[in-house]
Amino acid sequence: MPETEPAAEPKSPKTTRIPFRTKIPQPKLEYQSAFGQWLMRGESVGEGGGHEVTTQPWWKVIWLTGVDYFSTLGYQPGIALLAAGAVAPIATVILILVTLLGALPVYAQVAGRSFAGQGSIALLENLLKEWYGKLLVLVLLGFAATDFVITMTLSAADAAKHAVENPFLHGTLGDHQMLITLVILTVLAIVFLKGFSEAIGLASAAALPYLALNVIVLARCAWEISRRPVLIGNWQAAIHAKGDISLVIIGALLVFPKLALGLSGFETGVSVMPLIDGGETDKGYDPRKDGVPKGRVRNTRKLLTTAAIIMSTMLLCSSYITTLLITPYDYSTGGKAEGRALAFLAHRYLGDIFGTIYDLSTIFILGLAGASAMAGLLHLIPRYLPRFGMAPRWATLSRPLVLTFFVIDVIVTLVFRADVELQSGAYATGVLVLILSAAFAATLALWRERRYPLSLYSGLLTLVFLYTLGDNCLERPDGLIIGSIFTILLILVSGLSRSIRSFEFRITEGYFADVESWRIGPELKGKKVHLVPVRGSSPETLERKRAEIRRHYNARGPFLFLHVHLTDNRSEFQSTLDTTLRKNGDDYIAEIHGAPAIANTIAYISECIDPISIFIGLTRKDLMGQAFRYLLFGEGETGLMVYTILQRYWDWTPEDDVRPLIFLMSN
Repeated sequence: MPETEPAAEPKSPKTTRIPFRTKIPQPKLEYQSAFGQWLMRGESVGEGGGHEVTTQPWWKVIWLTGVDYFSTLGYQPGIALLAAGAVAPIATVILILVTLLGALPVYAQVAGRSFAGQGSIALLENLLKEWYGKLLVLVLLGFAATDFVITMTLSAADAAKHAVENPFLHGTLGDHQMLITLVILTVLAIVFLKGFSEAIGLASAAALPYLALNVIVLARCAWEISRRPVLIGNWQAAIHAKGDISLVIIGALLVFPKLALGLSGFETGVSVMPLIDGGETDKGYDPRKDGVPKGRVRNTRKLLTTAAIIMSTMLLCSSYITTLLITPYDYSTGGKAEGRALAFLAHRYLGDIFGTIYDLSTIFILGLAGASAMAGLLHLIPRYLPRFGMAPRWATLSRPLVLTFFVIDVIVTLVFRADVELQSGAYATGVLVLILSAAFAATLALWRERRYPLSLYSGLLTLVFLYTLGDNCLERPDGLIIGSIFTILLILVSGLSRSIRSFEFRITEGYFADVESWRIGPELKGKKVHLVPVRGSSPETLERKRAEIRRHYNARGPFLFLHVHLTDNRSEFQSTLDTTLRKNGDDYIAEIHGAPAIANTIAYISECIDPISIFIGLTRKDLMGQAFRYLLFGEGETGLMVYTILQRYWDWTPEDDVRPLIFLMSN
């Protein structure tokens, strides 16, 4: 029998919700081995861990976004050269326009609606209900995982590239880029297994020097170009050789999707919103009572705008300078500048000592970009899958998740041979899917708010990002392939996990709907009644069921007739119950509302009241079809499911108390 507590009588007889006082213990994750216990000691990253966070001014938090966003300078100029050649600066201008006029306004809208850091995926989940929303969330999680995993592997690969190409380190490291990449990923995993803190301080220490070094490199290269005007003439001649300006712009538009890596960082920008201080505007803000924290939203938009302007300026300058100063031989596949265009120029024009400092700074920020991606995964996956019942219960612990992501990182690195260019397509695909989902979510939200002009503009941006994604997938299908693999595996694991976890009670809390029900409740506990689930609560139905039980089982009352009403959203894994109780002669009638599944609710109520016996009817229909109906809609072969749920629970909670008898009745 579960532990019970006395409940104070409500002061008002008016209809109210009174929580059950019955405590039903939940199974705990327990491992006997030393390794299992070590995994259990990891930090919980589940959704329910709503601990207080220390907020910071937005101009400090910007560097958390920056380690992901600004670090792309380590490889973006080289990828742009390889993809567009002489047209790279013009394609970069298009990228900047899409950033400032497209991604920035879209995420400004997302920030206003996901101020707790949920991002575009949560916004879409709220806009699209039931299984449609959850299936879309799973697809987006698959591509988000692609984005974050490739961020880790690509950043580690580019950091290794900077290391092996450095003249001082090459003698020691040789050409073992693959091995160094795996070492970097291993160090990253070890750091997170131990615990990752002081993120803002480390991000500032990485991003600020890195940007300063890039400014020095760009200034030196700009002075070099001013000394050699022939470089500008050569570039203009190369542009003219491709045709008139309209053909050049069309070519740049066609090449632009390959530069989409330069759009990364916006999703990170909204995910760090809980860390941003809203200032005096949000003083005394209580998330449980107040609405939108306007100060936090305003400062987040400042962060996004500032980051976009900084990055746009750096991308334009770096693209123009690298195009003029680096020959096709050097930036082509296998060339000295491949994946490290600015580092190549730093060594050439500022010497190997400065170049080494630049390399070390680049390696540091790329390593933190991987850390930012790991933190993003640890924040994203537990937010959704455990709540959907689509992940094992250990998925709320950091150490098992870190080890899982580490194994995935190693596999991806081996498949792509630690090559930056080969991974760029998959990275761009993940980034573009997230931005497309954000644009679509903003369009839906604005349309429902009847802000039609903004909604139409957001819809136009959705088409732009859809074209960009489609072109990227056609040109480099590897990104779509790996994203689809992630998504399919995620859906399969989610379906398997939900089927396994379907034997849990799935009830978070129970409430009496009114005072009269609260008063009747104690009369049912402790072997006082027979529990009889029924499909309806009409007097004819109850009398027929009562007569059937007395005739076939010689059972006498009192009976508790239980009628379960499922929640409107059958896709929810857990929910709260509202219970109405009334007497019917010597018997009782319970109406349950808000149940996620019939069988789990019957089992939960049984453990709350500890009945004498349970009489449940069997449908005798196809078991496979019943299983699917149960997993998707909470209906099915109820009797067998109740028996299985209770039997598993009793195996976990051995007691000396007499368990209720379960009678499975053939209807």
